[in-house]
Amino acid sequence: MSLEDINVKAFGKVAVLMGGWSAERPVSLQSGQAVLDGLKRCGVDAWGVDVQKATVLDTLRRGSFDRAFIILHGPGGEDGVIQGALDILNIPYTGSGVLASALAMDKLRCKQFFEGAGIPTPAYRLLEEDTDMEFVQASLGLPLMVKPALEGSSLGMSKVETGDELVPAWRQASQYQGKVIAERWIEGREYTVAMLGRQALPVIRLETSNAFYDYEAKYQSDETRYHCPCGLSADEEARLQRLALSAFNAVGAQGWGRVDLMCEEDGTPWVIEINTVPGMTSHSLVPMAAKAAGISFDELICRILEQTLNLEHAPVSMGEMNNGG
Repeated sequence: MSLEDINVKAFGKVAVLMGGWSAERPVSLQSGQAVLDGLKRCGVDAWGVDVQKATVLDTLRRGSFDRAFIILHGPGGEDGVIQGALDILNIPYTGSGVLASALAMDKLRCKQFFEGAGIPTPAYRLLEEDTDMEFVQASLGLPLMVKPALEGSSLGMSKVETGDELVPAWRQASQYQGKVIAERWIEGREYTVAMLGRQALPVIRLETSNAFYDYEAKYQSDETRYHCPCGLSADEEARLQRLALSAFNAVGAQGWGRVDLMCEEDGTPWVIEINTVPGMTSHSLVPMAAKAAGISFDELICRILEQTLNLEHAPVSMGEMNNGG
């Protein structure tokens, strides 16, 4: 398939939903503008909608939109909230439905689900006011990662290398919405696998001089290195793609997304998280993976949008999720 094979006129009037009210609003505005510009280059009747909680439903009703491209990151846009509103308004939209979006967005619930589904994910502990921090250290070891469960873009995350750093890290993460978790630190290489439909795109290996792939490394640094080809053998890369695809399918995700993984020095892979609305900025990973697969940015966003022509965001049963369907 190429861009010429896509009937962009069939999309009708498209709302590109960006901004929102989460801590990731600045990134969403960048991603949204890139998507909006790309769709317009392709001849799509696309309209940017800066999503505000108090007015978005009225804006969508009055706009007579035929479909929506969701490029909202974080709570309110990536957690099933806007997806549910669009379902009520009967407006087809890109990406995953309510259930998969909510599950993937909540790192705590998603890790609990991964454990039940047999998908390898690093050991973790819930951190609360009365948590026995010494037990957390003893059970997970040091270093470890502390992160808020409901944020993306590495917001609120910190690497804890000594026991004295654990409580301050918890306090920092607690400034964001939702629960806070501590996760066993995986020493090894970091990879990401982008999804387009049910296709796993080429694997990217991430390399940063920072303590981990944090907000600065993702969006601001020009020193972060992205390796694609990723340096793995064909069999090893296919193994990571299969694991990523199984995790993506297991939570009922669809349309497009990204699965982040770590591999220990001995090659043991771990699924870290699933992103159902990844970034589309100049530093973003899904466009990089698509490019490596011979798919331009404009073709990528049109192929994502094209899936809304025949896509129904029907609820996925837990049985289907456990079977990777």
